[in-house]
Amino acid sequence: MATEHLGDRIGKLRRLADLTQEGLSERSGVSVDVIRKLEQHRKHSARLPTLHSLAKGLGVELTSLLGDPPGVPSSGDADPPQLVAVRRAIMPPLFAPPAEPPGPEKLSLPLLRAELADAWTLYHAAGFTRLMGLLPGIIADARLLAAAGTAEQRAAGQAALGKALQLAGHLAVRLGKTDLALSALERAHLAAEESSDPLLAPMVANSVAWAYQRQARLDDARHLAVHAADGVAREQPGTAEGIRVWGGLLMSAATSYARGDDYATANDLMVEAERAAGRLSTLPPPEDGRLVSVFSRSSVRIERVRLAVQHERPEEALVLARGIRISGDTPPSWRTWLLLDLARAHTDLGDAAGAVRMLERLRRVAPGWMRHHTLAMAIVSDLWNGPTRPPGLRRIAESLGVTG
Repeated sequence: MATEHLGDRIGKLRRLADLTQEGLSERSGVSVDVIRKLEQHRKHSARLPTLHSLAKGLGVELTSLLGDPPGVPSSGDADPPQLVAVRRAIMPPLFAPPAEPPGPEKLSLPLLRAELADAWTLYHAAGFTRLMGLLPGIIADARLLAAAGTAEQRAAGQAALGKALQLAGHLAVRLGKTDLALSALERAHLAAEESSDPLLAPMVANSVAWAYQRQARLDDARHLAVHAADGVAREQPGTAEGIRVWGGLLMSAATSYARGDDYATANDLMVEAERAAGRLSTLPPPEDGRLVSVFSRSSVRIERVRLAVQHERPEEALVLARGIRISGDTPPSWRTWLLLDLARAHTDLGDAAGAVRMLERLRRVAPGWMRHHTLAMAIVSDLWNGPTRPPGLRRIAESLGVTG
């Protein structure tokens, strides 16, 4: 089933808020002409700062407009049993008796860390349904490790628990459950403070900043990321792990500035982050990079491309994309975003054939992902309604249901 058009979402939410198009324009600062064109399907997408302004004017979370790929169908029904199990793992039943500990072989910290690393890999590959089935058991095991053994063993268990709850927060954001995400991340931060990992708390702070961005709380997100980055720079300045966490926080702050329509400051921060990423090649790599923030030269450049596209700078985006070498630790989800952003840039420049090439590559890499994403739908709609329809476009448009 095709994803609902962005303009239809705006119109529905506007009517629920009892606003005219003029009223929404006054509350959001977005011109009536843009709102009208979106609702009439004469415009299929909008810059991210514009979407933030519309979300603020409508009094809704940004996720209500973005339509990111859901891990489970968004049908309005009750949460599926797997999501209920994740919710229960994040927030165990109140006043329940303690769980019976499993056998000692089940409580191996190295085994749990390996399971956690695999779970993060699954998350980055968008395996959300499978992850929902695995995560409750991982969280339960981590809670038991955090409560057993010597002080040193408990601190290591708290680190595993914090990382598991951080992953639960990320998953909840992807499922459109940002309040559940913040609940998980609050518990992750508490575990981080009791843990043996000095970088876990700032990593969790970065996740909280991302959740705040999804709720259009850009000032809160920016301040949190900057504060946490300053702390890492003071306390963990010279290791690959410290640089990756600090760089991830700097990218998060840049994203918040960009979404607030301050592209110049965002770009300055991203240039600084890219310079820092270059230092990683001179340092020993992390023991298991899957449990540290995603940060490398390629991830920084991918994010710079994204921000340029979102600010209607397609030529700049294509220049930034030249020569990107995707490092092996860059998650698949980042690669799909890059292809989508490049398709948008080619579309904005009137290069329909170039856009279709990017979309065909994206369709080969993640065929199901495109059907659930507002931006993919908007790009294909723009191309289909454009002056030329290059070879390959019809097949993509028909698969997304936008040929009508």
